[in-house]
Amino acid sequence: MYELQYSKPSNINSAVAEFDKSQDGKYLAGGMTLIPTLKARLATSDVLIDLKDSNLSDISVTSTNVVIGSMTRHCDVASSVDIKKSIPSLAKLAGGIGDHMVRNCGTMGGSVANNDPSACYPSAVLALGATITTNQRSISSDDYFVGMFETALNSNEIITQISFPIPDKSSYIKFPNPASRYAMVGVFMAKTGNKVNVAITGASENGVFRSSEIENALTANFTLESIDGLNISSDGLISDIHASSSYRANLIKEMAKRALKEIIT
Repeated sequence: MYELQYSKPSNINSAVAEFDKSQDGKYLAGGMTLIPTLKARLATSDVLIDLKDSNLSDISVTSTNVVIGSMTRHCDVASSVDIKKSIPSLAKLAGGIGDHMVRNCGTMGGSVANNDPSACYPSAVLALGATITTNQRSISSDDYFVGMFETALNSNEIITQISFPIPDKSSYIKFPNPASRYAMVGVFMAKTGNKVNVAITGASENGVFRSSEIENALTANFTLESIDGLNISSDGLISDIHASSSYRANLIKEMAKRALKEIIT
């Protein structure tokens, strides 16, 4: 039986200091994943460092970017008038996460730091080419996601904000697990000029990824017929009690078509 302590620092520097002096400290954002994991004894910690009072919750919008503080809750992203005007697909994504209790507690930074393979936010970060800013540096989305539950973050590093470039058009469509609302497959599509980015979540054994196959097809011809002609491989896709890898391959294609239809109509 171990003793778990709780700390609630008022700024980032204090939070890092608490982490550095701990043996197995954990940063606590919304706690939607960490708390159940600790309760199930799938992880241990000697101190939980709550980031709630660290002044990391804010939303700002410029002509080119939407910048969201890491402790901003899903419900705040979903209800933001500025985000709905600038990147409506991002607000829609946030509004479809979990249930209202999850959306009122869970945070964007916590989700991106955890990098659950079925989480929604990583697909937006990757498709929109976001920049993840921490207390130590800035990381491009292409360099940030390493694998399932793995990121480029150092152990004591804290995400402070995420900056999303505003695309010309974008869409997020997911096929949710009916119980958890996690994405069995989610497709985030973003178009800026002639460039098309397509990120897939919920499908791969390695976590979120960009689909170069769909991107190349749509760059050549931005029509539904371009996706119809694709044969999505099931290699490396998740197969579990909810869906086989071949079924997820089919879902990728169908969710991509729905995302494209939302953009072009």
